[in-house]
Amino acid sequence: MIYLAIMTSLFASIFLTVSLKILSLFHFIKWSPVGYAKRLNILESSHWSIKWFFLLIVIFLITLLFYFAMQFVEMVPSFITSLVIGVILALICEWVIFDLPAELSSFKKLSIPFMVTIVMAARFVFDTAAFHYKAHNEQNKLPYKDTVVK
Repeated sequence: MIYLAIMTSLFASIFLTVSLKILSLFHFIKWSPVGYAKRLNILESSHWSIKWFFLLIVIFLITLLFYFAMQFVEMVPSFITSLVIGVILALICEWVIFDLPAELSSFKKLSIPFMVTIVMAARFVFDTAAFHYKAHNEQNKLPYKDTVVK
């Protein structure tokens, strides 16, 4: 079970890191994904690959936490949770990065491709978590009713 969580989070974090690099390269986002180094005064003098690797590790830990949290959400379909949580997470990220005021005009500065990328990764993680949780629970069920005496 933990192996699946680690592998899912690893692939999701690699996808997100590469996607952020591509979005930044083609100017779909107006901020640098490794701009946290200047803002937080950490790894400023480090090589660019170290900054991206640190970003990959942080994304990995976040997706791993989401995997474990969403594994137990059975009542709500994973499509809805991934859409809602992905959009909220993307909004919060860009709101913090741009330091935007809480006004309606601030929504024009947010990046739709970034939101779509976050929602896609969230959908992958949440669907995988829900599927493996259901598969694990069904594996432990008896093939007959528990009221039957054998």
